[in-house]
Amino acid sequence: MNLGRINKIETFGSVDGPGVRFVVFMQGCPMRCLFCHNPETWNFDGSDVGAYDISASDLLQKALRYKNYWGSDGGITVSGGEPLMQLDFLIEFFELAKQKNIHTCIDTSGVNFVRSEPYFSKFKRLMDSTDLLLVDIKIIDPTEHKKLTGHSMDHNLDMFHFLEEIQKPIWVRHVLVPGYSDKDEYLIRTKEFINQFKNIERVEVLPYHSLALAKYQQLGIDYALKDIKSPTPERIANAKKILES
Repeated sequence: MNLGRINKIETFGSVDGPGVRFVVFMQGCPMRCLFCHNPETWNFDGSDVGAYDISASDLLQKALRYKNYWGSDGGITVSGGEPLMQLDFLIEFFELAKQKNIHTCIDTSGVNFVRSEPYFSKFKRLMDSTDLLLVDIKIIDPTEHKKLTGHSMDHNLDMFHFLEEIQKPIWVRHVLVPGYSDKDEYLIRTKEFINQFKNIERVEVLPYHSLALAKYQQLGIDYALKDIKSPTPERIANAKKILES
């Protein structure tokens, strides 16, 4: 039995995959995205923010209480933090979910993805019980990606290629941050990258906002983007025209 380290649960998620979702936010993330709106999930321990351990079977029982609300499209989404940090737990959780014919979805950046063992075999096993991935493209430029997230984008990009190899459906999410990702050059390059893949079903532009500022203040973390405003409606429309067409 594997225990998962959980930050929180949202029982009626409407923006984390198709339909109504039971959304599990896992604890722990190696990335430090400047625009992250869940900084309370960074530290894997998370005891100071109420993180707790739970078994896959107990978590599934919690989810099943809400199954009647999911309809034909909904299901379970595991987000974070970075859920792929807890691969063994996810495998057990999703395999149990598929026994109940539940639609399963992972919201990930792919930062942990590698083709070396034992990770690669575990990831392939997880994909057998995963219906959909929501994958973030933080920013398409490698240098800017390192500045924005603290990590290279090599693992993320390789995961895209592997998911195409196995034809696993992807919805791309792209946070539009003024002064960073909100530049036509980067948006066009992002579109060119997306166009390579036949398994990308949808692209979502997520306008940056600073609603997490209070979390940073409460945690005593400096918020690097506190002076950045949300993108204008014109820039949002521009990004959608380029990326979502």
